[in-house]
Order: sequence, then structure tokens, then C-alpha cells
Amino acid sequence: MLDTHARKFVQPMIEKTARSLLRIGLSANQVTTISFFIGASSGVFFYFDYPIIAVVVLWLSGYLDAVDGTMARLTKSSPWGTVLDITFDRLVEISVILGVAFRFPDIQWALLLLSVSIIFSITIFLTVGAVSEKQGMKSFYYQAGLAERTEGFIFLSLMMLVTNYVLFITLLFFAVEVFTGLQRFFEARRLLNERGE
Repeated sequence: MLDTHARKFVQPMIEKTARSLLRIGLSANQVTTISFFIGASSGVFFYFDYPIIAVVVLWLSGYLDAVDGTMARLTKSSPWGTVLDITFDRLVEISVILGVAFRFPDIQWALLLLSVSIIFSITIFLTVGAVSEKQGMKSFYYQAGLAERTEGFIFLSLMMLVTNYVLFITLLFFAVEVFTGLQRFFEARRLLNERGE
């Protein structure tokens, strides 16, 4: 939701960063890879009890993830860049979930439910993107929903910062992901009906 409706407010700063990185010779795929390594360290930092650093690197990774997409649109986006971007995004999220799971083994069942809900939501998102003829700003049809990447980062950050309520936050995140998956599922049915399929 925030990615769809609030992006216009931060896009000028993102574009400025993208142009600066292009000027120094970095490609969009290189920034995607840098973003991945920074973000994947988040779960490690959390596991070793550095929650503030974990959250900072998570959000830095998220910012660079927005920058790499703008870099691709300013130059030439590629299908491989899309594959890298989506794959690395999920691996960053998995890093945080694993970091929390190893720190709090007693709530692993809730983290498993959260992981299943993310798989459910992203499967619909990617499938609709693959079968839809509509093209958005990105290289495939971008299906908006209640929980987009920014909302996910907010929940992941709260899970690492407010550990006394980590179970409650995880279950709330799970519920929001399930709602988003259903939201995308029914939107997919509508889109395909419009195409007569």
C-alpha cells in the first residue's frame, strides 16, 4: 500500500541517488547485488543481538532496492535484473525471519505460518504478473495490496525492535499477508474475467 501510494514523495531522492550511482559507473544489477548482501546481513546482526544495526541495514537495503529499479528504468531494464531483484528481495526477508527464529525458537511455529503466508501472497503476485497483459511501471504487472515491501519492512523491524511482543507482531504480520494474498487472488480473478479467461 505504501509502495503504491507514497512512492511519489520519495521518488525524487531515489532518482537523484540512482543518477549518482550511474555516474560513478555502477549498473542496476550491481546495486541489486550490493543491496542483497547488505540486507542479508540483517538477520545475522539480529541473531548476534545488534537489533539497531539489523534494522538500519534492512532499510538501507530496501532503499537501494528502490534505487536499482530506477537505475534500470533510466538505462535499460532486463529480465535478468527482474529475476535478481525478486529473488534477492525474498532472501533478505528470509534472513530476518531466520534470525528471529534462531533467537526465539519457541515462536518458530508462528514464523513458519508467516513464511507460508508470504509464499502464498508472492505466488499470486508473481503468477498474476506472468499471465497479465497489463504493464505497470515495472517490467511486469505490479499488483498492489495491503502489504507491499514497505509494510513488510515495518513488520520485520518491529519484530527485531519490540521483542517482548514478537509473537503478537508475527501473527499480525501473518494475518496481513493472508489478507493481501486473498486481495490479490480476487483481483486476479477479476483481471482474468475481463480478458474472458
